[in-house]
Amino acid sequence: MSTQLQQSATANDLTRERGLLRFITAGSVDDGKSTLIGRLLFDSKGIFADQLNAISKAKHKRTVGDTIDLSLLTDGLEAEREQGITIDVAYRYFATPKRKFIIADTPGHEQYTRNMVTGASTADAVIILIDVSKVKFGEDGSVELLTQTKRHSTIAHLLQIEHVIVAVNKMDLVNYDQTVYDRIVAAYQSFAAQLGLRDVHPIPLSALAGDNVVTNSDNLAWYQGPTLIELLESLNVYDDCHDEPFRFPVQLVARHNGHEANDFRGYMGRIEAGKISVGDSIVVQPSGQSATVKDIQTLDGSLQTAVVGQSVTILLNEYVDISRGDMLAAADRPATVLKSVSADVCWLSEEALDSRRKYWLKHTTRQVAARVASIDTLLDINTQERRPTDTLKLNDIARVNINVQQALAADAYDITRATGAFILIDEVTHQTVAAGMIRLG
Repeated sequence: MSTQLQQSATANDLTRERGLLRFITAGSVDDGKSTLIGRLLFDSKGIFADQLNAISKAKHKRTVGDTIDLSLLTDGLEAEREQGITIDVAYRYFATPKRKFIIADTPGHEQYTRNMVTGASTADAVIILIDVSKVKFGEDGSVELLTQTKRHSTIAHLLQIEHVIVAVNKMDLVNYDQTVYDRIVAAYQSFAAQLGLRDVHPIPLSALAGDNVVTNSDNLAWYQGPTLIELLESLNVYDDCHDEPFRFPVQLVARHNGHEANDFRGYMGRIEAGKISVGDSIVVQPSGQSATVKDIQTLDGSLQTAVVGQSVTILLNEYVDISRGDMLAAADRPATVLKSVSADVCWLSEEALDSRRKYWLKHTTRQVAARVASIDTLLDINTQERRPTDTLKLNDIARVNINVQQALAADAYDITRATGAFILIDEVTHQTVAAGMIRLG
């Protein structure tokens, strides 16, 4: 296929729905997340025979008799199998005739919330599992959801995950009672409205028995909606970042021997938003220098236009001072240059925030020294109210102000996820202590 035809095909892809869906499972401990993924893989024929044979002989399986423990398909660590919990994020891949999927099985334990944040950061959809046997029903008709259900829903909202599927699991334990399901769904929808989640899809199922996961179940005849796999296949996923202004964090400056007549200087990286064409005007941020695009190179040759997601080398007509950590941005819609960052952060470290300490802030390819100047408010997971605080502990979510030693070129997270996200790193231990989402305005 010629370069022109490739570019035409790429441009047409921008107007179509993306066929790949990335989703995560979330919820509290023992809600059935790993079992649900195992059931999806098993019923959709996404398991190799040797994998099936291996888990059927596993010493830590928690099922009776010859029944296969499907949770072992994702709980691969020895500690996970011994304790019957998920600790790390496990990624699995499978496909149906309609769509390809990447699943992230994330932990339910509050202690491992940071791993859930990692898996959720690139997800298009989240399946929030609710174990019907753990929900508390009050005599006054009230329904109390678990704190982890609320925490994971809050994180999904902060991370701008587009689709939320509420899987009311283990319906077999309540004899598939529709009244129980309806009360749980009403309670969650009330919380979702308070949180600001818009696209919520409730569904009753039993991951262990396979009811309503891939096939409809007579036990849930009162439910007239799609099965879980049909719902996942139908979700509309469009990359909004195609429509956003051009953003290109520079990863590497590529040069060969400058004494040669054909001296080469290119800027390598991945396009995180928008598109770029030869002849376009760009601005180098945060310095503010202007330039025009001379060439766009890949391993397969030069391109006239490149789009979000492509890794390319960009050549400019002008000689300007550019290094790793700088950003090439659209000249007419540049990023915002910040010396002070307002952001929502999820604190991921067991060591509390110390405002006297210096941290490293990693934003795209740029790493700068930073200090948390102030904590505006702490978010209460249960009530969604914000209140004052003077420190942050493990799993706290708060709005903070951060001063950085060198300016950042950034966007609001709710506009461009790639250039609106960052992490904070402990300069002594090099551990990631917080994940942040930049808020502007």
